[in-house]
Amino acid sequence: MAKVAKAELDLSTEEKIKEAASIVFTKKGYGNARTRDIAEEAGINLALLNYYFRSKEKLFQIVMAERIDKLFGVLAPILNDSTTTLEEKLDKITDNYITMLLEHPDLPIFVLSEIRNNPEQLSNRFQARKHLTESVFIKQLIARRNDINPFHFLMNLLGMTLFPFVAKPILQPIAGGEDNYRGMMEQRKKLIPGWIKMMLDNP
Repeated sequence: MAKVAKAELDLSTEEKIKEAASIVFTKKGYGNARTRDIAEEAGINLALLNYYFRSKEKLFQIVMAERIDKLFGVLAPILNDSTTTLEEKLDKITDNYITMLLEHPDLPIFVLSEIRNNPEQLSNRFQARKHLTESVFIKQLIARRNDINPFHFLMNLLGMTLFPFVAKPILQPIAGGEDNYRGMMEQRKKLIPGWIKMMLDNP
């Protein structure tokens, strides 16, 4: 029982540290974040943080990998599902992304700002070009509109989904507060696929 309790405590502490690190890295960026800041955010002492994670760089790599997985990992199973239509994929991508981003609204800013400094992280982790160009989704887009590069539709889809969360600090007050903003994001689950479908059908 003692070993089980210790394992659960270790897992809880590790998760608390990683969540605190994500908050600090998002606010300050990797360069300005200090391990002391992360320890204070997690409510633990610096020695305990160093026990679990030997360096800021190691902790950042772990947190970054998890955040990239969370932000982009929802795409792969949907893009490569041969049992769903193009329209169904558009609905699923939008619904899954917006639901996830409503739970983790700071995620795009954290991941995208760091990827800009080191774009190889995304490409190497997901082999993005290979997975996208060979996906069922891209093939379906080409079959529907072979006169337009399919990545235009993908960029529009991701842009319309992600941008409102990147610009949330500006858009939320304009929308009239948190409740109105969330309501608009829920509406976009239906609106965005509709807009993309109109683009596909408009010669």
